[in-house]
Amino acid sequence: MDSPATTAALSDTQQQHLLHKLDLFRLQGRDRRGRAVLRVVGKFFPARYVSVEALTKYLEERVLPKLEDRQFAVVYVHAGVRRSENCPGISALRSIYEAIPVSVKRNLEAVYFVHPGLQARLFLATFGRLLFAGGLYEKIKYVNRVEFLWEEVRRKEVELPEFVYELDDKMEHRPIMADSGSESDHLRLHHGASFVDPVGVSSYSMRCIALKLESQPSKAR
Repeated sequence: MDSPATTAALSDTQQQHLLHKLDLFRLQGRDRRGRAVLRVVGKFFPARYVSVEALTKYLEERVLPKLEDRQFAVVYVHAGVRRSENCPGISALRSIYEAIPVSVKRNLEAVYFVHPGLQARLFLATFGRLLFAGGLYEKIKYVNRVEFLWEEVRRKEVELPEFVYELDDKMEHRPIMADSGSESDHLRLHHGASFVDPVGVSSYSMRCIALKLESQPSKAR
């Protein structure tokens, strides 16, 4: 999340309205097992203008009550997420996750992580179990291409933004890290991806570690 000075420009009501208008969260359709689907588009998240408190309140009032009495899966679209623009940050993500009622967490059966990217996968492989309690990490299934999402979710019932399909088209001509289909828990690289920039991965991991450590004292108290 951005600094309080940034979010102060919008009132709580305005932040709530912005989240609703951007359609960040949408409950629609079912997966192949008949479970409700909550679609979350990371690119739509206005990190510079919405506080953790406002986002948590929005979820508590507008989204979570619809999920308390039913099993559901999350389709999270990561394409287009940039740390400087629309990424809430690790501490914020954990705060939001911890604010979700146990009754809702219990009903979450799967998280289909679409277009995860190398950095996100490396980070989750390293710190996922530490950040997300209650077995959430084990429920994450990486979906490298949209066509493989339809093996898990009913295609005609879940709508994805056009830019997601555009990224898929680019991937046709530019092999990146990916096996085929969906996968959970284990990080694997495409057979053509023989090099990972250690500097980029290291700096990314160190920033995440720093954020995690910053949030520890308050939790310990």
